[in-house]
Amino acid sequence: MPSPYCPRPERLSLSEHLRAASVSDDLRHLLLAIAQSVKYIRYALLTTDAGLSGMRNQFGEEQLKLDVLSDTIIRQHLCETRLVFACASEEHPKLMEMDSNAKFIVVYDPLDGSSLVDANFAIGSIFGVYPSSGLLGRTPREQVAALYVLYGPRTVLVYSTGKSVHEFLLNEVGEFVLLREYIGVCDIAKNYSPGNLRAVNDNAQYRALMDHWFSRELTLRYSGCMVADIHHILSKGQGVFTNIGGSSYPEGKLRLLFECGPFAYIIEQAGGKALNGQEAILDVPIRSLNQRTPVILGSAQEVELAQRVLNSRMVQ
Repeated sequence: MPSPYCPRPERLSLSEHLRAASVSDDLRHLLLAIAQSVKYIRYALLTTDAGLSGMRNQFGEEQLKLDVLSDTIIRQHLCETRLVFACASEEHPKLMEMDSNAKFIVVYDPLDGSSLVDANFAIGSIFGVYPSSGLLGRTPREQVAALYVLYGPRTVLVYSTGKSVHEFLLNEVGEFVLLREYIGVCDIAKNYSPGNLRAVNDNAQYRALMDHWFSRELTLRYSGCMVADIHHILSKGQGVFTNIGGSSYPEGKLRLLFECGPFAYIIEQAGGKALNGQEAILDVPIRSLNQRTPVILGSAQEVELAQRVLNSRMVQ
């Protein structure tokens, strides 16, 4: 019981919310360290040159200075916790060991949508947390927490530890305070966010799905930043996001570990669904750090409909 001499704040802090949710002390401290790191990333976004760093990540993509800086900031904060056995970043080719006695493995995309910085679009960071006994052979369902941060007109953090989904706002004094809790996603979508649209040229089923949503007059909402597009679904309480494979990316463009796994965990905790066209994203075994996957996630009935259309043999 809290002391009667402790005033109750107008808005719960992230720390108090985690404590009230009975999140273990170690996991709470880890999530707070991640929250601290993204405050520094937000500051870097406001003050750092967004030009190319002259380096490439493990997928051969040119890295922005902000990608490299954001990755360094996150790793520094993870190391300082002494709670992270190893981490995996979209910017590095292998698992990076930190503390052999620690409890957690953290996977992350330090700056999703970083190519949009010059256009001043919203971008984000994505995190998944696993137990420390390895990644390969596990599934995203074994995450013990997932969270993302959206750097937009407001900076918000959304997390789940398996007890629904909760959103926090970074206030003027640098504290994440509760904005909304127990966020839900309804079954029917009014908005759609289609990624990798080039695939409609050689994937007739994907074109049929787009035609179907167009004929139903669903509203298009797509920014090119997965964090922003998924946050839109959670904010509106409905919507569907797709990124389907084509000839250029037969297995899809997005990574299971760094992007789709954490978002599948969050969306399903909000009552939605996340599928790869065949099965739940949360049940896909992790075979490699750079594993790609198709993804359909959001409102449950719309996700199931999309999967049926994409698996149809009737479309020519």
